[in-house]
Amino acid sequence: MINHKTNFYIITGGPGVGKTTLLDELARRGYHYVPEVARDIIRQQIATGGDALPWADARKYSDMMLSRSVDDFVRLSVSDELYFFDRGIPDTYGYERLIGLDMSEKLKEAVAIYRYNPVVFILPAWKEIYETDSERKQDFEEAVATYHVMTEIYSELGYTPVEVPTLPVKERADFVLNQLGI
Repeated sequence: MINHKTNFYIITGGPGVGKTTLLDELARRGYHYVPEVARDIIRQQIATGGDALPWADARKYSDMMLSRSVDDFVRLSVSDELYFFDRGIPDTYGYERLIGLDMSEKLKEAVAIYRYNPVVFILPAWKEIYETDSERKQDFEEAVATYHVMTEIYSELGYTPVEVPTLPVKERADFVLNQLGI
């Protein structure tokens, strides 16, 4: 049974493109958002000595991202309030394609069953703001590649990617809200 939540909007793109900054601005304006699961997994795995990390066991890491993303979707699916998601279930598919993993049956089912609003906001790679850190180890070229893969994946899955311009954060938030007619 397909669970289609038109009040769930994804904000995606490559790493280091300002997604969290944009989501923080939207939250400051009173909108709900669901944080990205990947960074939380990395922090938890490092703290506990686990190996579900992109640079250790990529399959285990991807499976954990999928599980937590589905949990977030299901947990909030009883709400009719507007939610922004820092990445969505299809991002796990994009990650797997990017690193050459075969898409698991669980992931195939999840991207078909758990559907967000068809409009997906995608932030392009932006060299002027890009930086790495202890959890973001990808270089800028990987950020660009991720942007292209995410655009492909969301389009293939029937979503409509809307590119958010490289503007100051308040203008980016205005752009997103204007696209939604808010």
